[in-house]
Amino acid sequence: MPRLSRIAVRVALVHLVLGFTVGALLLAAKGGAPVPGVLWRLRAAHVEWLVVGWTVELAMGVAFWILPRFRVPPLRGDERPARLALALLNVGVWLVAAGTALGAPVGLAQMGRIAELGAAAAFAVHAWPRVRPPGAGRQAAGS
Repeated sequence: MPRLSRIAVRVALVHLVLGFTVGALLLAAKGGAPVPGVLWRLRAAHVEWLVVGWTVELAMGVAFWILPRFRVPPLRGDERPARLALALLNVGVWLVAAGTALGAPVGLAQMGRIAELGAAAAFAVHAWPRVRPPGAGRQAAGS
């Protein structure tokens, strides 16, 4: 597994742990457990960590690893857009989580969403050349 994929999967697991922990505490609070009231402000962050931080980051990390490689170096093409995508995705997740949890102005969460959109675009730029039928253009390894 390439280094970038390992990093992405590990960060995705951090988001999973954060999301599950907050979710478990929120569920305990619903059941009557003594939990600080400020915890409810983390509900939107909980959703962000699980939906975007966990699933999207995991999907990007695995896609970077599993998409067909090229026969000639660099085997995975230009990695810079993929690195940028993962950086933008994490910045976006944390901006949205912080913006909603802290009750910050709406602009902070919107900046986070724009960063997440930029991450999707950057990853598409990286992945597009690798998504080809066998025998088309630069041939993929193992085709």
